[in-house]
Amino acid sequence: MMTSNLKSLQDLLGYTFKNEGILNTALTHRSCLNEAGVSESYERLEFLGDAVLEMIISVYLFNKYPDKMEGYLTAARSATVRTESLSKISKDNGIDTYIKMSKGEESTGGRNNPSILEDVIESLIGALYCDGGIDASTRFFTKFILPNAQEIINEDKLKDAKSILQEKVQSKGFASPVYKTINESGPDHDKTFEVVVVVNDKEITTGSGKSKQEAEQNAASKANKLI
Repeated sequence: MMTSNLKSLQDLLGYTFKNEGILNTALTHRSCLNEAGVSESYERLEFLGDAVLEMIISVYLFNKYPDKMEGYLTAARSATVRTESLSKISKDNGIDTYIKMSKGEESTGGRNNPSILEDVIESLIGALYCDGGIDASTRFFTKFILPNAQEIINEDKLKDAKSILQEKVQSKGFASPVYKTINESGPDHDKTFEVVVVVNDKEITTGSGKSKQEAEQNAASKANKLI
């Protein structure tokens, strides 16, 4: 398991935890649960952080774009908090280097798994909320997530690959694309999924990923180049 310097992470976050234990938990992947002294992974904090982040981004967008309707605000929020966006923030800022995971998890690419990188961003927001309230979580959002959100919105990257494919096929008069999982491999904590996308009863292409959602997005991205 990788050791991490919690002080350097707190310097990066711009926040000093009153309870460093909760920060440690926010960085702990479930693969560490069978190790001595580890009783909890980041999953509960991730659950909380997901809700806190959704509230913060919703309030920001509501206030920032008073002329935009609900559909636009929902698309903007989804684009900002999707796996691709949050995992990029984790990588770009070196937050991924602080994640605690087993050697087995790391050897199978866990530190590059977009789902894990996303989870830790959310668990950190949850930990900040528990330790410092909404102000601490909001500061994290402003420093790390807001610049990425503004780039996504300004460059009109609101639609993900599946949404774009949906619009393409419907414009041709076809029914919505269908995604079918055709293969799952690997242990439960490190599965790889393969998905095929079907349009107009024809299999177009496949995509793989560490979650079904990621595999579907990758399949849709490839399909968009073929249709």
